[in-house]
Amino acid sequence: MKKSRLVGFTLIELMIVVAIIGILAAIAYPSYVDYITKSARSEGVAAVMRVANLQEQYYLDNRAYATDMTKLGLSANPFVTEHGHYSLASAGTGSFTITATAKGAQASRDSTCGTITMTSAGVKGPSVECWK
Repeated sequence: MKKSRLVGFTLIELMIVVAIIGILAAIAYPSYVDYITKSARSEGVAAVMRVANLQEQYYLDNRAYATDMTKLGLSANPFVTEHGHYSLASAGTGSFTITATAKGAQASRDSTCGTITMTSAGVKGPSVECWK
């Protein structure tokens, strides 16, 4: 009689593949979360820079900084960024301070740069890392 050969994967081979995929996922997922956090942070930095530019334009026209975001042509006070990761507030007459505060998932992911600030003197906070 002829012996037939079975074709397929053994349970050990499948478990090895699952273990390899698990190791790769454990390495890749934290990097992915860090990338998402930094990309959302760039939205906050860009919004702060935009409001600072609008404040400077307003100062040239009125010889004082705007006390309300609606005077800058923005929709509301506080202003929320396009994707909703940050809310911005700006206050001042002789000088201004713009504050971007993280919202939702960004607030829980980004503990070091939960609040991004910039003053009329160009002082950026809370750290250089937040502005990269």
